[in-house]
Amino acid sequence: MQAVQRWRNAIIAAFGMGGITVASWGPRLPAIQTELGVGTGTIGLVLACATVGSIAGLLCSRGFLHRLGGRGAVIAGLLVVASAMVMMGVGVTSSSVGVLAAGFVIVGFGIGVLDVSINVEGAAVERVAGRTLMPLMHAAWSGGVAAGSAIGALCAATGIGPAAQFIGLAVLVASIGLVLSREIPLETPPDSDAGVVDEPWRVRLHRWLRGWTDRRLLLIGVVLLGVEFGEGSANSWLTLAVKRGHGQSGAIAALFLTLFAVSEASARTFAGPVVDRLGRVRVLRYTTALGIAGVTLFILGGTIWLAAVGVALWAVGVSMGFPLGLSAAAEGGDPAAQVSIAASVGYFANLLGPPLVGFLAESLGLLHALWTLAIFFLGAFVAAGSLRPLAGRTPVRPTQP
Repeated sequence: MQAVQRWRNAIIAAFGMGGITVASWGPRLPAIQTELGVGTGTIGLVLACATVGSIAGLLCSRGFLHRLGGRGAVIAGLLVVASAMVMMGVGVTSSSVGVLAAGFVIVGFGIGVLDVSINVEGAAVERVAGRTLMPLMHAAWSGGVAAGSAIGALCAATGIGPAAQFIGLAVLVASIGLVLSREIPLETPPDSDAGVVDEPWRVRLHRWLRGWTDRRLLLIGVVLLGVEFGEGSANSWLTLAVKRGHGQSGAIAALFLTLFAVSEASARTFAGPVVDRLGRVRVLRYTTALGIAGVTLFILGGTIWLAAVGVALWAVGVSMGFPLGLSAAAEGGDPAAQVSIAASVGYFANLLGPPLVGFLAESLGLLHALWTLAIFFLGAFVAAGSLRPLAGRTPVRPTQP
């Protein structure tokens, strides 16, 4: 049991490091723009490089898992991230947009590989432990996002340059990766796709492509798409909606984003026993229904307090889709490929969400544009049945003493 707890804690730590990484550069964008002497459009293109790299990492993650195993893939993802952050630091120091963009592509690739690997490992830990753990693990990612943002803000406030911050975080990520390598078991997790590595690459490619015709996987992707649209829109537009739509100051608007992050992390932290009791489908339907209510309250709430309650419910609405969806996607004969396909559909929201809301805001106003979130939440609600355990499997239940 202690070995399982160390395994669980190692994967939780890996989730946390992923969150720290993705949040590390946001607070430093103004300084990066100044040091490189480029416009906002160029910074936008550089950030898009991370998204492109992430999608590539998702698509290649299956090969990493098959060749290196769960432990090797997690460590490889962390080391790729660390190397890329060094490259990003060099790009800022040398004022080279090309080197910085390459660093963003590689860091996105590493995050994509890490994302699939830790979710496959997390699902394996759930099966061995006999209880729901994925929401807690994703709470660690949310906590890492908060920590990464705080680190960036602190470095900016104390005059530490982006390059020094990135290189320092690279050392931290690599060190944590080496420590984790001793806690993640080498053995093949239960229900994994052992033996697939020996298949010819054409057969493996065919199996992966066939996964894109799997109705259940695509419906799980719809769930992930719906909640990720809600989360990505909050990250991109919430502060502006509070400031312009509700007439609040920039400081109050920033507090609303903090409220969103804390509410999401809290829901994930305490959700495991609730999922064990009610099941994935019911929990997802309850939370997405709360998300719809939250978005409605935020848009129509006449006071700042009602808007705050709406934001908290909005955060609960997005909290369960990814941990429960990826846990369901990992069931079956090829967890790595299945998680990668479902996550790829969900991550499309990162490309679709902010531009779509911005486009609608031009003609409808930002608050009214946020009604699209309710539509995507509704899609996730309708597709929630895809999270039922596969035939012949039972959902995880708490182990008896």
